[in-house]
Amino acid sequence: MPVQRESVSLDSLCRAIKYEFHDSALLEQAMTHRSSLDKIKKTFSNERLEFLGDAVLGWIVTDALYRQFPECNEGELTITKSSIVSRENLARQAHQIQLGLYLILGTGEEQSGGRLRRSILANAYEALLGAVYLDGGVESVRRLIQDHLLNNVKQLMSSKFHHNYKSWLLEHLQAIHKKSPKYHIVKEKGPDHHKEFTVEVIFNDQVLGKGQGNSKKRAEQAAARDALQNLGLLSIVKEEQ
Repeated sequence: MPVQRESVSLDSLCRAIKYEFHDSALLEQAMTHRSSLDKIKKTFSNERLEFLGDAVLGWIVTDALYRQFPECNEGELTITKSSIVSRENLARQAHQIQLGLYLILGTGEEQSGGRLRRSILANAYEALLGAVYLDGGVESVRRLIQDHLLNNVKQLMSSKFHHNYKSWLLEHLQAIHKKSPKYHIVKEKGPDHHKEFTVEVIFNDQVLGKGQGNSKKRAEQAAARDALQNLGLLSIVKEEQ
């Protein structure tokens, strides 16, 4: 037998998200990880619901940002959306509602710490959104997204995060492509006490940007800034005073 979720009722998850399911089978499916399918004799994992939830989440967040921030340009809206729908942010929200407690996992995934794995939590959260959408319609899932992910969007727009070019680029690429960029040092020059580094940021075997700095971190930030400019997103950057 697979290791099941801890002895907690799905009713407590409904209370945590303030939504009562009409069709409890949808919620059960949303919590079913593919690793458990062979042992519990089910046909579907939460992957289809995750696919749906990802699309619904993207549309609702895009709609909310467009309406709430009419003064923002496309680049600014894109970066903010990427932050909101990122794997990291979704996993953080899943952790806050203790979503891992309710997951149905196979034995191997259970023993390897699957309940705490960010990718599994983020995917399950998207599946939960898909389940709420199918069960209660767009307004039900919109309320959930508003309460969980859009409640501090104004603070996000003005946060220190928006001065971290590497974070901007990472969130943008992960949100769209589910992959992260890589940074490579292509040149070092100067004495040890006064080196200058040249770094390229690579994504899908393409150079997105290049930057220089007197430390690896600064060169990486410069490369990320160059990449954002090349992607047409740098117009939103406000240099720190």
